[in-house]
Amino acid sequence: MKVILKEDVRKLGKKNAVVEVADGYARNFLFPRGLAVEGTAQNVNILKDKTAAAERRDSRLTAEAEAVKAKIGGKVVRMGVGAGEGGRLFGSVTAAQIAEALQAQYGVKLDKKNVKIDGAVKALGAYPLTLKLYPGVECAMTLSVEGQQ
Repeated sequence: MKVILKEDVRKLGKKNAVVEVADGYARNFLFPRGLAVEGTAQNVNILKDKTAAAERRDSRLTAEAEAVKAKIGGKVVRMGVGAGEGGRLFGSVTAAQIAEALQAQYGVKLDKKNVKIDGAVKALGAYPLTLKLYPGVECAMTLSVEGQQ
């Protein structure tokens, strides 16, 4: 019997795969647990439509991320923070603060989890950072930490 997997099934296949299984295995194990649906022509066509729509959405979102990368790639994000003697900050600059600065300066809304910076920012200066705009699309920028007046 031909079935379409709704979830990954160990030793059988990945989600959305069309596989051939024994009738009893499908009726007694896969269908009752909601792991698969019967592989009729109608269900296969629905699967193809969903796959095509997902590919179109993915390519559109990738293109949008590439456009943002072209817009802000290599630029500098400037942040004014309170600093003490010798350029040491009162605290440190967090990824959330960097994301807010990106929103304010460039209009790019980004989650703090997608801002990657090596080490802690605890002094004035310039720091390289990487932004994950979309899976497979990353952008390099520079963070410039300046003292507040």
